[in-house]
Amino acid sequence: MTPLHEIIGRRIRAEGPMPVAEYMALCLAHPEHGYYTTRDPLGRGGDFTTAPEISQMFGEMIGLWLAQAWMDRGSPDPFILAELGPGRGTLMADALRAAARVKGFTEAADVWLVETSPALRRKQWEALGVHQPHWADDVAGLPEGPLFLIANEFFDALPIRQFVVSDGTLRERMVGLDGDALTFGLSPPVTAEEMPEGAEDGAVYESCPQGRAIASAIGERLAAHGGVALAIDYGHAIPRASGDTLQAVRDHAYADPLDAPGEADLTAHVDFLALAKAAEAGGVKAWGVHGQGALLDWLGIRVRAAMLAKKQPDRADEIQAALARLTETTAMGTLFKALALSGDDIPPPGFAEDLGA
Repeated sequence: MTPLHEIIGRRIRAEGPMPVAEYMALCLAHPEHGYYTTRDPLGRGGDFTTAPEISQMFGEMIGLWLAQAWMDRGSPDPFILAELGPGRGTLMADALRAAARVKGFTEAADVWLVETSPALRRKQWEALGVHQPHWADDVAGLPEGPLFLIANEFFDALPIRQFVVSDGTLRERMVGLDGDALTFGLSPPVTAEEMPEGAEDGAVYESCPQGRAIASAIGERLAAHGGVALAIDYGHAIPRASGDTLQAVRDHAYADPLDAPGEADLTAHVDFLALAKAAEAGGVKAWGVHGQGALLDWLGIRVRAAMLAKKQPDRADEIQAALARLTETTAMGTLFKALALSGDDIPPPGFAEDLGA
C-alpha cells in the first residue's frame, strides 16, 4: 500500500467516496506523494515516452510551426513563448533550435514554462537554461503580451469527471473503499448535469471542467493580446457518445487506475470539440482538428527525416522507425490530434486546408 493510498483511504473514511476527478488530482499532484510531484516519468527509465522524446524531429517541426505563425503575425517583438506541461524541456529546446534559423525569433521570445513539478522544473532548466526561462503555475501566471503557446500531451492528464447512466438517472462515478481496497462506485442521482441525448443504461460519459477552463483562459489571452496556440494530444474530434477512457500507465504498460495511487500516470482521452468550444467562448477562432501525422507531414517531417538519415547513415533505421511512430495511422498518426487557436483570422500553419486526417 502506497503512502497516498493510505491518505486517500483516510479521507474516504472521514468524508465518504470521492469523485474520480478528485482522485486523479490527488494521484497526480499531491504535494508530497503525487506522481508528477515526485519524479521524472519520461523515457526508458520512466513510465511512458512522449513524442518529443521519440525524436528531435517532432520538436523541430513544432518550432517551424511557431516561427511561421510568428512571421504571419508581423513578427511581434517581444512575445511570450509558452509551453504547458513541458516535461523535460525537450520539445521547447528542439523547437527553439529549429526556429533559430528565422531571424529575430529567439531574440524576441520570452520563454515561459507552465509547470508545477519541482522535479521536472529542474530537468527543464538543464535543457533550457541558456534561454533563461521563467516558470508559472498556470496560464493566469503568464505575463501579458502576444502569446505563442504549445501544449503537447498536457490536457490528457487533467482530472476528468465520469458519469454513468443508471436506471434512467445520471450518477457520478466515485472512488470508495471495500475494506482497505479502493473500488469504483456510483453517487446518488445527479441533477445538475444534463442527461446526454440518446443515453443508454450503463453508458459512461466524461467531462473535463479544468481543461475547458484552461482553454477558455487561453482564448481570452489570445483575443486580448494576439498570437496562436497549438494543442496536441490523444483523443477524439467528433461528437462521442460514451466510453470509459480513464487509464493508468506504469513501467510502459497499462495498469489498474486504483492500484498504487501516486505510482502510475493517469490520463483520459481529450475531447477536442469541448476544448475548441471553450476557447471560442473566450473570444478566439478555433481551427479544424488535424491528425498529428498529417500535420507533421505538411510541416515537412519526411524531408527532415531524409536529411538526418543522410547525415547519420548508421542511425537511418532508427530515424525511420521514429518517423513511422510519429506519423503512421497504426501508431500516433491519427490517434494523436492537433487543435490550433488564433486571436485573429489568419490560418495557423497547416490549418488553412483539409489535410486528409
